[in-house]
Amino acid sequence: MMETMNKTKDYFSRIYIYGRIWMLAALALFMAVPAFLSIYYDAWPHFHEFFLGFIGVAPTFWTVAIIEMFTYIPMLGVGGSYLGFVTGNLSNLKVPCAINAMSIAKAEAGTKEGEVVSTIAIAISSIVTTLIITLGVFLLFWIRPVLEAPVLAPAFANILPALFGALGVVMISRGWKIAVAPIVFMLALFIFVPGLASMVGILVPAGVVIAVLSARLLYKKGWL
Repeated sequence: MMETMNKTKDYFSRIYIYGRIWMLAALALFMAVPAFLSIYYDAWPHFHEFFLGFIGVAPTFWTVAIIEMFTYIPMLGVGGSYLGFVTGNLSNLKVPCAINAMSIAKAEAGTKEGEVVSTIAIAISSIVTTLIITLGVFLLFWIRPVLEAPVLAPAFANILPALFGALGVVMISRGWKIAVAPIVFMLALFIFVPGLASMVGILVPAGVVIAVLSARLLYKKGWL
């Protein structure tokens, strides 16, 4: 028992160390591109214009980042979170892959099994995504007419709804009573205020809060 606990502690210690290294390395690479271009062309942004643009977008990104951190980390685990936040595209790809993998493996989020399954799923997803993007770059000339065909336009416009719809059926079937409140709230919100469809990063955590509150209420009423 003690040996297992030591191995688990050592695993998480390594994950934290390597995760921080990769996060800092990714941040350095992101900053290196504009810095290199500014040095090479000797064209530096003026502070006033930079500050105005930064203030315009930074609060939104910071808010979404904080919300995603509190929402996704309990779902993805430590390793999966570091991988997901470094490789990006969490809402559209990494989170659905992790949830689906845990569902297939019958592993609960927050457990050791869920941690391992989530990390593997996100790692494989990142590798597959990189390979597909690489193939797409080399084959773009040949596949572009197919991708831009009018007959396929409706399919590409509904990829994400189809993906999340399929995952939603699995999750809702586990506790449909809990899902009623957030579904009704979100449907009403998007029907009456359709412009909010672009704020998914903020509204997803709002749905989570509503689901937790409704689950608490149903539990206290003895309906769960």
